[in-house]
Order: sequence, then structure tokens, then C-alpha cells
Amino acid sequence: MRVLFGFSEGPAYSIINKTIGNWATPKERGFVVGIGLLSTPLGALLTAPVSVGLLALTGSWRAMFIILGIVGLVALFFLMRVFTNSPRESKYVSEEELAEIEASQIASANAAEQASQEGSSLRWFDFFQSRTLIFNTVGYFAFIYVNFLLLTWTPKFLQDQFNYNLSSLWYMGMVPWVGACFTVLLGGRFSDWLFQKTGKLTIARSWFAASILFFTTICFISVNFVSSAAAVIALISIGNALNALANTVYWTVVIDTTPKAKIGTYSGMMHFLSNIGAVLAPTLTGYLVSQSGYGAMFTAAAVVTCIGMVAMLLVRPGKLK
Repeated sequence: MRVLFGFSEGPAYSIINKTIGNWATPKERGFVVGIGLLSTPLGALLTAPVSVGLLALTGSWRAMFIILGIVGLVALFFLMRVFTNSPRESKYVSEEELAEIEASQIASANAAEQASQEGSSLRWFDFFQSRTLIFNTVGYFAFIYVNFLLLTWTPKFLQDQFNYNLSSLWYMGMVPWVGACFTVLLGGRFSDWLFQKTGKLTIARSWFAASILFFTTICFISVNFVSSAAAVIALISIGNALNALANTVYWTVVIDTTPKAKIGTYSGMMHFLSNIGAVLAPTLTGYLVSQSGYGAMFTAAAVVTCIGMVAMLLVRPGKLK
């Protein structure tokens, strides 16, 4: 069932990115991507109180899944009533808005898109010939690694190190994700602001993400040098908030760089390769903790984010080759 869930959920972010490529103007692209990606930290924030609350209310983990499944179907119903692939298909978009969106997209068409005639000559495996897309994927791998490390191991870590029980985990599990809910939006807004001020995508995307990953690395290294629960949770929370601050960049780089006809395909390629981190993080962490203790968990996270930082310095948004 977990595998089937993964197959079902997997395309979500690629579809979000493809949709944003159709809808958002370049000057607001980062912020709109951030709104879509808010689902990750917000979902993680709500997981602990909702799951613990449903378990306490029903006394059954099966009932918890049934209730959440029904909520998902209700959400799907509303999505199908309002979602459209493009602004031209939506009854909620005015003529003025439509004109601005379409004009900006025509004006921002890059050389790669023009040369490939809307990407029709590009194949899915041409993704591997793009230095920008490959290094951007390495950067996103670092985000995924940290994200799933904290999702899967934070409750166990708090239980083992500071003796938190289930009744306290419902609120302690929320803490590391509060800041990330804000920074994922601020990151997109700030990246857009940098682009408007400098006119350089390299500064607004790759340099911005690299600097954020540097400070994320510092946070996770520092966890090993503090001992109190408050200090540890604070560093984890700041590190996670910083990690989320750069999240919009990875998806926006795909839109900035990829011909419009291939945004969905190449977003999916990035997501597929980066999601190796979703498997590696909990698995490697289990091994490291069993061999060397929880300090190794945070050291490994710092190494991964440092690699991501170097990779993002090599990204050149807007240049497919």
C-alpha cells in the first residue's frame, strides 16, 4: 500500500510546476511556486496533531486512514471543479490578466525554447545533457534528504534523547515545521525580488540557494555541539526553515531553463532522481544511528547540504546546455 501511495502521489509536484509554467509571469514565478510547495511543510506541521488526535479519538489507526482518505476525496472534488491547465480555460481570469500572462510568457521565451520549437525536438533523456538541470537536481536532492530525515526520524530522536512520549509528540513534532511554512513562501518572494533588482537569474536562483544551503549546513553541524532539548530543537527548526527557504528555487530553475513543452517532463525527471534521497535518508540514518549514535545523523545531513551548496553554485538558470 505504501508503494501504491507513492505511485499516486509522485506526479503531484511535477504537475504543480507544469501548471505554474502555464500560469505565472516571470516576475511572480518564485512566489507562486512557493505557494504550491507550501503543502510540504504545512502537511508535515499538521501530521503530528492530526494523526495523534485521530488515534486518541478513534483508538484505531485504520479509522485514522479512512477519515483522512475521505477528506482527500472531498478535496479532490473541489479541485476538479476549479482546476484548469491554463488561464485561458479558466472562467475566473479576466481579459486583462490573461493578456498580461500571455504577453509576459512570450517576452520571456528563452533561446532554448525558440531553437527547439517549443521543445518538440528535445527528448526526455536530453535532461542528462544539461549541466544546469543536473546540478539543480543535486541541490534538490539535498532538500529531499533533509526533509525526509526530519519527517521520519524526528519523533524517534525526541523519544530516545529527551524521553518525549506520544502525548507530547503531537505538539513537539510540529515545532520544526512552523518556520518552514513561512520560509517556503518568503524564499520564492525574495528570489523574485532579487531577479527584479539584479536582472540576473544566477544571483536570484543559484547564488541565493547556495547561500541558504551554507547556513543550513552550519545549523546541522551545530546540533552536535549542544545538549539541551531547547537548543537542539531550535537548531533543527532553523535548519529546516532555511532548507525550505531554498525549496522554490529548484522548481523555478526548471521553469526558467526548460522549454515550455518539456517543463512537466523535466520536472518529473528532477523529482524522480532527487527522490532517491527520500529512500536514502531514513535508511542511511537508521544504519548511522545504530553504529555511531544520533550525532552521525546530523553530520550526514550537513555533508549532504554542503554538496548541494556546491552544486547550486554551478547552476546557470536559463541555459539548458
